[in-house]
Amino acid sequence: MRIDYDPQAVGTAAFYQLLTSVVVPRPIAWVSTVSPEGFVANLAPHSFFTVSCVVPPVVQFTSVGRKDTLRNIEETGEFVVNLAPEPLFEEINATATDFPHGVSEFDAVGIEREASLRVEPPRVAASPVALECVLHSTLRLGDSTVVFGRVVHAAVDERVLVDGHPELALLRPLSRLGGNEWGTVAGVREIARIPYERWRQERDG
Repeated sequence: MRIDYDPQAVGTAAFYQLLTSVVVPRPIAWVSTVSPEGFVANLAPHSFFTVSCVVPPVVQFTSVGRKDTLRNIEETGEFVVNLAPEPLFEEINATATDFPHGVSEFDAVGIEREASLRVEPPRVAASPVALECVLHSTLRLGDSTVVFGRVVHAAVDERVLVDGHPELALLRPLSRLGGNEWGTVAGVREIARIPYERWRQERDG
């Protein structure tokens, strides 16, 4: 037996909690930006995040409401997506605090930064992966804005590479689940896609 939920009937907050509890796990874009004047470096996690395109390489995240991250990107056209690794769990959560406008999460939380190569916003020094992006476009949907960024440079810590490729067990990415829950990589299953011709042969015996 299934329970039916009508978004209009249950209300925005309740249906948001339902969506974020079933659309799981969600990767985290730990986004760094700078203010238009270049004085304040902001850093905030966004859990509506994915890859949008391969050619050109484009990633996307959604800003729910209008926050410093979105305003900075609209003004400067640049941002960095830093991988959110398990060892920085508490720092990542702390940067989600609603600090007043003009306060740098880097400084408030005590997060070391490093210079980016192609864009102005700094990278998180302790994050194993940074995707430097320039703004491709934005899409307004209700109370949210989807931000598309063209990746112009990727910086990967050599310590998480195995045979030249990022190793999941070394990256240790966090994910967001429902409520205050976060996910870690506890186990991995691997299976190759089956070409149709092989699938047909195996089916037919």
